[in-house]
Order: sequence, then structure tokens, then C-alpha cells
Amino acid sequence: MTFRVSSILLAGAATVALSTPAFAEENGEGKRITAWEASRTHNDDTMIVTGVAKARDRLDSATSTSSMTDNEIAKISPRSLSDLFRNIPGIRSEASAGEANNNYTIRGLPLVSTGAKYLQFQEDGLPVLEFGDILGLGSDVFLRPDFNVAQIESIRGGSASTFASNAPGAVVNLISQTGEVEGGSIQASAGLNYDNYRTDFDYGGHLSDTVRFHVGGFYREGNGPRHIGYTADRGGQVKFNITKEFSGGYVRLYGKVLDDRGAQYTGMPIAVTGTDSNPKYESLPNFSVTHDSVLSRNISAFPVLDPNNNLSEFDVHNGGHARAKSLGLETRFSVGEWSITERMRYSDQSGDISFLYPLAAIPAVAVPAAFGAPGGSLVYAGGPLKGQTITNPLTLNGNGLVLFSSAISTPIISLNNFTNDLRTSRVWNVGGGDFTGTAGVYLAHQDTKFSRALVDVLQDVNGNGNSALIDIIDANGNPVTQNGAVDFVGPAPALHSAWNMEYRVLAPYGSFNFHKGKVSVGASVRVDTGKVNGNIRTNSPGDVTTIDVNNDSVITNAERSFAFVPLANNMPVNYRYHYVSYSGSVNYRASQNFSTFARYSRGARAAADRILFTPAVNPVDGSLVQKSAAYDPVKQAEVGLKYRTNGLFLNLTGFWAKVRETNTQLKPGANGVTVLQLVNRSYRAYGAEFEGGVRHGPFSLTAGATLTNAKITAADDPALVGNTPRHQAGLIFQVMPQYETELFTIGADVIGTTRSYAQDENKLRMPGYATVNAFVQIRPMERVELSLNASNLFNVTALTDVMSSSMPASGVTIAQALYGRTISSSVRFFF
Repeated sequence: MTFRVSSILLAGAATVALSTPAFAEENGEGKRITAWEASRTHNDDTMIVTGVAKARDRLDSATSTSSMTDNEIAKISPRSLSDLFRNIPGIRSEASAGEANNNYTIRGLPLVSTGAKYLQFQEDGLPVLEFGDILGLGSDVFLRPDFNVAQIESIRGGSASTFASNAPGAVVNLISQTGEVEGGSIQASAGLNYDNYRTDFDYGGHLSDTVRFHVGGFYREGNGPRHIGYTADRGGQVKFNITKEFSGGYVRLYGKVLDDRGAQYTGMPIAVTGTDSNPKYESLPNFSVTHDSVLSRNISAFPVLDPNNNLSEFDVHNGGHARAKSLGLETRFSVGEWSITERMRYSDQSGDISFLYPLAAIPAVAVPAAFGAPGGSLVYAGGPLKGQTITNPLTLNGNGLVLFSSAISTPIISLNNFTNDLRTSRVWNVGGGDFTGTAGVYLAHQDTKFSRALVDVLQDVNGNGNSALIDIIDANGNPVTQNGAVDFVGPAPALHSAWNMEYRVLAPYGSFNFHKGKVSVGASVRVDTGKVNGNIRTNSPGDVTTIDVNNDSVITNAERSFAFVPLANNMPVNYRYHYVSYSGSVNYRASQNFSTFARYSRGARAAADRILFTPAVNPVDGSLVQKSAAYDPVKQAEVGLKYRTNGLFLNLTGFWAKVRETNTQLKPGANGVTVLQLVNRSYRAYGAEFEGGVRHGPFSLTAGATLTNAKITAADDPALVGNTPRHQAGLIFQVMPQYETELFTIGADVIGTTRSYAQDENKLRMPGYATVNAFVQIRPMERVELSLNASNLFNVTALTDVMSSSMPASGVTIAQALYGRTISSSVRFFF
């Protein structure tokens, strides 16, 4: 990857209007604080800026909020953004897919499919993507935490419903450094038991009394945390911002250049024995679910037909490749008694996502007959044994298995977006109290232009990046497959598709808050109007053609099955939607240290791409056939209390939520063929969320826990009613003790969950787990810091997904798991 100077000058880090690092701009001697001094500062921030109309004391805000500073992030040294988000109370982060495309939800809201449907990920107050669950293209694809981040703020429920579109569950905001401190740092880090090398840097400060800047970024490369045998992670980003302050406000220009790729991890075969209620999961011989992957040095390029039906090729070694260039402007100023804040950003976002997705683990001896060649044999189609016959399939790699997988390619033409948020507020003195009124308008334009192609392949189950493709030869010596490819269609019809869509969102909003004495009363409303235009295409079962891809004049069964998408299959999409969100709250500050609050909210999430290719949209004119499918309403209630005193804080929130979910899932149809179906369900969840922390001398402890009781209350399959949603544990928790002196810091980040059901049928269980991420920082001299970090220290098998709904008769299923133990070290120099 190459960064041009002109791109760097345009790139920069955005920041929220009221966001500043949680330390003073000056030290006790009246000098501006340095980066080294800032790194030794504890966060006792009492203000919240995300998801509220104006920054306010947390005890005066009727919301559930959390923040995490750059110093805490550096200690944790997360392997990905999803690893980092596991530390946020209430959020369930399934951090097993790698750098991007992980799954997230909040407070018992359902995770029917993939992505982050009910959460919005923001950079400096504006969304990275308008919709967090675009199929296979989540918001985390274009987000990378590095030294540019000053802190991460989250708000769960509450005012998130009315101060952000499409975020009824939560807003998580990455707030950037903006040059309040002088100097910066550079850090070199490396994996000790895995292949990873990374360099981070940042620098900022004042160019004059009224102008400041910050620049930072990273570059990394390596195989990554799993043994795959090739360089999967390569790339980086640069962010920059410059701020001009003036009387009553400021103006800021910022930007970002991201060009980064990383492996996309999916399911893996795993042995399972026991019963549905008490299963035992174990790695297979020659394949570890904590350290291996179905990705391999021996499996890379596949031929497909592109959206224009031209023969092309994709390489699964590219993994998740994200490219983004963003440029934004932010300002705050006063007009009379009114305070006006304007944020806008344009992001050019593209790339491609390629990976292997295992569908089934099949005994090797049964593979020829399963694919129409009884009496046939298996031959290596690639790798160091290419051309050799597998003479004893029963003992193949010690496990005797072959994976039937799909190689999937998703070229991203455009996920470009433009967002603009203009708001104004004013405070009046009314009846001896402060009445704050806020009004604003939000405008967004989101592209979703991409395509998807699949190739079904056979590969052996072999770890350490040694898996290879396998061909089938029939009893007459004729090849059935082509270089490991069973077909060029995919496991079901209508999966080769192209999206050419644009979504426009217009959302005026307003709020008031009246504060008098110990009581604050607030209410807010937001009116979202969406306009959806574009066209989509997909293949039908008969849309296949024959291509002699290797030009050997011998046509295999696989070469007769190239899927193409006829231009005549073009279907228009043209509809509008409209919904109203509202929230009301009361906060009672009983004392300087204690407050309690209650809130009721109604928000919603637009369905976006999830209802395309379903009966909800008329294929002739693109109108909505099922009007209720346009958006999913979410109702929430919260009652909480907060306590804060020197060295101690406690937050406890009881919550209730009700949601109607419209989504799509791959499910068996009436004839047993897997098809994309529209899912209509309703859910209810209630529980309690705890967050607390204590600091005494050099010792500190922070902790969080979320108790949840969730049920399916209505479903297209009546048998599911009353069941617990898949993957929903009764308890998720985080505990982080640490001991810090001037010389060193030592601690651990313990994150866990109780058991849950693999699928909505509520039969097969997934076990609970707790992972321990230990860290040590040593400061042998001023401005130098050495770090050692061990993620999943005890190498726990932590499953996040299991494909089977009940105990498989074969004793083997497909599952996803967190990484095993990975140890990294770093050295950081401050200047």
C-alpha cells in the first residue's frame, strides 16, 4: 500500500464538537500538557457528549453511558475493534471474524443475521455507514482503532433513538485527538507467538494560540493471529485534523485515508459429543479451532463471471480489503443566544471481501458418492501433493474429513456516504430553572453498490495453513470437479447478485430539557423519512453456462455450471418510508454524588438491503408490498441509578425492550433447497446492566455485567415462540483489575459469558467461557514504555457460533471461535 503526499494532506481525523481528551490542556505549572504527561493521567471524566443534545454531567443525564480512554485502550491492546467493544457493558460482540465483519448487539435485542443492526458506529459524531448490517459488509469494515482515538463513548438506548437515525439500541462513538496536548509518540509492536508487525504513530500540538492540529496512523503486516500460511494482514491508515479557535467557537477540517486488508475468518469443523444440553466440543486431529483456519496458503484464486458476465478471477487471500478516503468539516459558533453546531463528512468507501465459508464436514470416503460419482476416487487438486490420489480416505489427515465450502467474493463498488448534521440550541431561564431547547436536521446519502459471486469447493481438514483443494474422479477416470471446484453457482440459486442502490435519509429532530433544583425533565422527537432507489439483479436456477476455464477441451461437470446474472433480470427498487422516534425522561439528582433516572423511548431501524430479493418488494415496479417491512420499531424503558464519589463510581440500569424484526436468513425451503427467506418475528427482553469502578492508591478495578432474559414472542414458525433467541446468554461480564506505579502497570481484562443456545430451536447449547487478557507495561525511563500483552492467556475455546441446531449424528459441526492465546510485545517512545 502506498500513501501519496497529496492524499495525506487531505486526510485527517474527525472529532466531535465537544469532544476533548479527558485531561486538562495545561499542567500545574501553566504549561500545555505533553503527550507523555497525558499518558500518565487517569480518566475521571464526568461529562457525556455522545447521543445528547449538549454536553452535560453524567449524573444530570438520564442515559446509560460509558467511556474508555486512549490510555485504557493501549493497555488492552485489542486485536480488533470487536475485541475492544467486548469491554463495553451491555454490548455482545462476537469477535471471531477477524478485523471486520463481526456481529454485535445490545441488551437482548436479537441478532437474527449478521452485522450490527441496532447499533450505530460513529467516528466523531457521524456514522461510518448509515446501516450497520449490510449483508457481509458491516460498519467495522472501515473502522480501525489506533493512536488517533482519544476516547470511545457509548450510549445505550435512551436518547440514541432520537439523536441518531437507525440507532435505536446504541451509539458507539470513536472520538479523535485534536491537538490539545503537545507532542506525540511512535510505537513498534510484534507478535511473539504469531506473525504480526505493526507501527503506530501520532503527533499534535499548537501552531499558534488559536490553531492546533493532530496527525496519526499505523501500518501493519503479517499472517495474523491464526495459522494460515500467508501474509493476510497488510495496510494502514493516516488521519489528520486542524482546528482554528475563535471567540465563541471553532472550525475544524479533517480527513482519513484507509487502505488495509485482513483475513476474514468464518466457521471451522469441530467435534461435538454428549447431549444437546451438555455437549462437549473438541478440536479435530490436525486442526485447532483456536489457532487454525480453513484459509490456506494452498487455496487462493477462483474463476467466476462478474456482474457484466465477463470471466474474471478473485483471490480469497485478499480477505477483507477496505479502502476509504474521508473529508469533513465541523464548526461551532454562536449567533446571539443561540449555539450552532455543524458537522458534515463525505466518505469514498470501496474494496472487496473474499473468504471461504464451510457448509459441511463430510467423511472423505463418502464424498465421491455424495457428488454423483459412486466408486470414484479423490485426488489432490492443489498444494504440494497436487495430482496424488488419496489412497486411504478414512485416515486423511488423522480426521478423515473433507469440507464442502463456498469461496465467496464481494467486490465493493461503492459504500460512499455523505452525512450532515446541523443543530442549534439555546438555554432560557424559566421559572428559576434552565430550559434548554435544541432543534436540528440530519441528512444522509448512502450508496450500497456491490456484487457477490460464489464457487463451491472441496478441501481437506488440515491445520497450519496446509489445507488443499480436492478433486473427484469418477469410476471411469473422468474428472467431476475442476481444480477443486464442485460448481460455480453456490449452494443455492439466487446467490449470484448485484446491488446498485442509493438510500437518502432526512431527519429533523428536536428536544427540550428543563432543569430546576434536583430535577431534570426531558423529551425529544425525531422524524425519519427515507427514499430508496436503484436496481438489483440475481440469477435464477437455470442461469448457467459452460466455460472451458483451463482450455483443455475436456468439459467437467463443474465447468458446465458457471452462474451468470442476465441483464434482463434487472429489478427496480423504488419506495419511501417514514417513522417517528421519541423519548421522554426524568432525572433526579438526590445529592452531589447520587442520581436516579427513568426513560421511555421508541426508535426504529430501516430494513435497508435486508428486504431486497424478498416478497416484501414488488419485482415489477420496486414498490413495497409489505409496508411494515420498511423499518423495525424498538420500544425501550430504562430505570437507573448512578453514584459517584472520590475513587468510586457505580451505575445500575434496569431495562426492558420490545422489537419487531424483519430480516432475511438462508433457510431450507419446502423442497429442501436452501433459499433466502423473509423472516418476521417479535422479541421481548428485560434485564439489568451494571458498571462500576474503584480506585485506591495504585490499585483500581472496573467491572461490568449485563443480566438478560429474552424471548421470541411471535414468529413465522410457531414452534419458536417462547424460545430464547440464539446466542443470547443470561449473563455477560467484564472485570479489569490493575496495579499501577510510576515504574510499571500490571493487570488483566477478564471477559466472559454464560452458556446460550446455538440456534433459535433451543436444543444444542454453546458453553459459557471467560477469556483473560493480561498486560504489563514497564516505564524504565521517562518517555519510554515497554508492553507485553497476552490475549486469551489460558487458550480457552470460546465459541461464538455453532451451525447445528441439535446434536449432529456425524459428531462434527461447523463453529466459530475466538482466537486462542496470542502474545505481543511493543516499545513506545514519546516526544
